[in-house]
Amino acid sequence: MKPTTNQKNAGEGTDNGGTGTWVVLQPSRIVKIVMISTAFWALVLYYMQNGDGGVASVLFKPSAFSLPLLPSVTSGQSPRPEHQHAGLGQAPPPPPPPPMVLADRCRGRYVYMYDLPPRFNDDLVRDCRNLQIWMDMCPYMVNCGMGPAMGDEGGAFSGSGWFATDQFSLDIIFHGRMKGYECLTDDPSLAAAVYVPFYAALDGGRYQWNSTSMRDALSLDLVEWLARRPEWRAMGGRDHFLVAGRTAVDFSRNSDLDHEWGDKLLNFPAVENMTALVLETNQWKPKQKRNLAVPYPTYFHPESVADVVAWQEKVRSTEREWLFSFAGGPRPGNTETVRAEIIQQCGASSRCRLFHCGAGANDCSSPGGVMRVFESSSFCLQPRGDTLTRRSTFDAILAGCIPVFFHPGSAYTQYTAHLPKDPNSYSVLIMHTDVTGRNVSIEDTLSNISPAAVKAMREEVIRLIPRLVYADPRSRRVDFTDAFDLAMDAVIDRVAKRRRGVAGSQD
Repeated sequence: MKPTTNQKNAGEGTDNGGTGTWVVLQPSRIVKIVMISTAFWALVLYYMQNGDGGVASVLFKPSAFSLPLLPSVTSGQSPRPEHQHAGLGQAPPPPPPPPMVLADRCRGRYVYMYDLPPRFNDDLVRDCRNLQIWMDMCPYMVNCGMGPAMGDEGGAFSGSGWFATDQFSLDIIFHGRMKGYECLTDDPSLAAAVYVPFYAALDGGRYQWNSTSMRDALSLDLVEWLARRPEWRAMGGRDHFLVAGRTAVDFSRNSDLDHEWGDKLLNFPAVENMTALVLETNQWKPKQKRNLAVPYPTYFHPESVADVVAWQEKVRSTEREWLFSFAGGPRPGNTETVRAEIIQQCGASSRCRLFHCGAGANDCSSPGGVMRVFESSSFCLQPRGDTLTRRSTFDAILAGCIPVFFHPGSAYTQYTAHLPKDPNSYSVLIMHTDVTGRNVSIEDTLSNISPAAVKAMREEVIRLIPRLVYADPRSRRVDFTDAFDLAMDAVIDRVAKRRRGVAGSQD
């Protein structure tokens, strides 16, 4: 019996025994709705999973509940089971990696600074009236050792940052900069170097004319104090440094005879292990070659790079009306200087400005007077002073004046951390023996330098200015590398070499 259309089952079709008659059973309306709904939701899920916005993104905006909940984990608790991928046969995903730790920018540069008893520093400043027998040093102790602030000194200076700084005040200025050093540490085990804030230059000046026992008393006290410290015993002082802001000869007396000059600070065995920053090294004493020469303080102590740039622009644009100049006195009786010959040649030349100290209205202790001479000259003659070096060298460079030396020990073998390796790039050397032997004319030598070479040397001198000045210790806006920064780099590098055992026979 053949089934009729009234006997069909929904969703089925039957073949009548191959007779060719196929009966189609029509789906109900409910089945159609289910099929359309299923297809619609399948498309929605497909677009959402594949990041394609389209209709799905418009109709179904994501909410906080669209994302899987993160487990709430407190200390000592495990994630709640419902937040795990239970039943999926998979382990929970690994936790996210920890945030990157920023590199320690002070690594290898930490400095530990002793808190010395005040008799080694602050008490010396308080006793400023007794630091020199011929003058009151108190005015020069103000402003962290920079001295009283100055105005423009008749146009010699411009902007801010100018002070009447004494040439032997570096100990105080350096200590002020160290107090603001960004890599100070209270943990000596982290320190790359250990700073001893002893005001050796102030102590060395107050008893210059007294007995040797008085001159050496505070230095010996310091050595005994350091020897009791565990920080000292760690390396026997080889990682320690101090600032002795005078020439090394002032601290290198050989005997205990009262007529000999200076004290014995740098000759004490304990201090010989340390690094001393001095204004001039004693190059005839091999044990003191480990000491470092640093620039004399100048009158300029900028707060920021903007102060430096403004000054550089001023000296770059200054008209140089004199070919060369000399500011100083004759030093009668000193057979090691060529000052007499320099004064004679300069005085005889129409192209030389002679600022003869003590003659007439010339006052070499006037910062403005000396700087005006240097600012108006292309070359500034720098013979030795009482020793090989002079503060005047740094005043001349500060004025944009090319220094002319008469002995390599006046700069080239001294300030190796601060001056270029090529001395010809910023200076001229005329050997003192050629001047005293009257074998050379200073004017002719300088006149024969081409204008292009002069311009290049002057530009290099101006570029050196920030490297040779000490920024204002009170400033928190120091954003350039100054003489203090370069000195610190040299100290830390030297101590690191000692730690590695490659300092050679010096140690």
